[in-house]
Amino acid sequence: MTKIRSFSIYLLKTGFDAETALEEGNLLQPDIEADNLPRGASIFILDSQPRPPWWRAYFGIGANLSQVNKGALIFLPVGDRCFALSFGHVSHNLRDSSYEYDFGLRVTLNSLDPQKLKSTDTVEPGAAKRQRTQLPIESELTFFDFDRDSTVLRSLTGKVKNEHRDLFRHATGSSNLRISTDVLSDGLEALCAALLALYNNDDYKTSFPEIQNIVPVRDPIEISALNENLLSAFQARDPDLNLTVPEIINYNDNLYVMFSGARQSEIYDDVFIGRYYEYLDLQQVDLADMDIETLKRHKLILTDEEGASRDKHSIFKSLVYDTALPGAAAQTFHLCDGEWYRIDNDYIARLQAYLDPLCVPSDLSSYNHDTEGDYNQAVAGADPTIACLDMKNISPPGQRQVEPCDLLAVRGGRAIFYHIKVSTLSAQLSHLFNQGVNAIELLRLDPTSVDRLEVLVRDAVTQANADPLVQNVRDRQYGIIFGIVTRKDSEGRSLNLPLFSRISLMRSMKSLQLMGVPGSIMFIADASVAAAGRKKARKRKAAAILVDEDVIEADG
Repeated sequence: MTKIRSFSIYLLKTGFDAETALEEGNLLQPDIEADNLPRGASIFILDSQPRPPWWRAYFGIGANLSQVNKGALIFLPVGDRCFALSFGHVSHNLRDSSYEYDFGLRVTLNSLDPQKLKSTDTVEPGAAKRQRTQLPIESELTFFDFDRDSTVLRSLTGKVKNEHRDLFRHATGSSNLRISTDVLSDGLEALCAALLALYNNDDYKTSFPEIQNIVPVRDPIEISALNENLLSAFQARDPDLNLTVPEIINYNDNLYVMFSGARQSEIYDDVFIGRYYEYLDLQQVDLADMDIETLKRHKLILTDEEGASRDKHSIFKSLVYDTALPGAAAQTFHLCDGEWYRIDNDYIARLQAYLDPLCVPSDLSSYNHDTEGDYNQAVAGADPTIACLDMKNISPPGQRQVEPCDLLAVRGGRAIFYHIKVSTLSAQLSHLFNQGVNAIELLRLDPTSVDRLEVLVRDAVTQANADPLVQNVRDRQYGIIFGIVTRKDSEGRSLNLPLFSRISLMRSMKSLQLMGVPGSIMFIADASVAAAGRKKARKRKAAAILVDEDVIEADG
């Protein structure tokens, strides 16, 4: 019986071969004699010198112990393309720009039996959540909690379809393809030819529909082109370019912002790209002289009102931008948290078609307040039928706090749970949408939470106004409205939201739909006047006068 062996295979881009795919200065030895190389193949060997492991001296072991690294790269031409077969830890010797980054995943999608999957590696871009899921029995993708609407598939492992079992038995695909096969060396050319055919096939769209609505961009050449688009938009002060805080933050903590990278910054009371441009203008920085590395070096700093630093993020990681590349038909590229993603335009159209009808005109007053809490109190204070439940808790004792909503009012014969957010930042909105769904789930599953909500409502408004609110909640005659405070035109509807917020919103709305709860979104006009930047307050202690040296650069 022929022995099963494991292979790690890369597909080089058109134009790359053994002479052009390797990094300069690599330690691989060429022209090694090998009797069973496939026709036209070339081999490069890693044969490091023996050396003791670090723990030999650490523990004072007297025995003569040594270890070596052995490996090989085989370059195999197939038609007008070239494959690289990697053995041992040598694949890092390939140029990042030399191979197809979607080869392994695409071949895996086309070859695996969709009912016999074993493991998935996924990432949710909106929250940067990475996860590996493994099951003890072969299963279909739905058992891996894979959400086609919001999850990026990074790697997939499983058994192949019967028609491919003569080539290989198991496969794992990401950039490279890892397979187990009994093919001998003289059959590798035919194997790679079959893999190339699988790579060029679109059958996976039938077995795994809509699985690649969102795909991370990993090709350095493509990333470079996208970064050039970003830089051009930044230098032109493109209004579609936005600056965000790439993490969930509490705006009730009186958030202030500073910048670093071009000398001392003033303190600003809000986060948007106009503030960064203002900072650069004050420092007389010529945007034409800035590049991507400058954006990575400059920092957005979260502070308190006196300028004491809390957290900092690179400007590059804080930018949000959508763009396209020439020749990339039906695709949009989205920058989020410093990573580029390729989004299918048909998917974006489906998002808009689903969400736009859920956008309704605002029935609340404009925002002209310092904080969300002040706004919620003011809205409820102006209308005695509205209960302000901001920062209240309906969760059972001992469990984490669950806020029912910010405002609760009867509208159209229903109790409407208003969730308000002064932000169009992706992480903030995703948190808001999840919070709304979690509150409804808790009210439907836990009767004590309904009782706690009734107590809160009766504490907030008079009995006459509380009775219809409580009755509608107990009868489950309620709905949700997510209210987003923004300066954007409400006519933009769902396009006012960052891409991953739209994805998160669609998932939340579908969850509400399954529970029979109507959901809507409205845009509340932001009528507040942005305060001018101000100098940082000096504290009594000299050590506290300046922000840390690694945050704010000194002049000169």
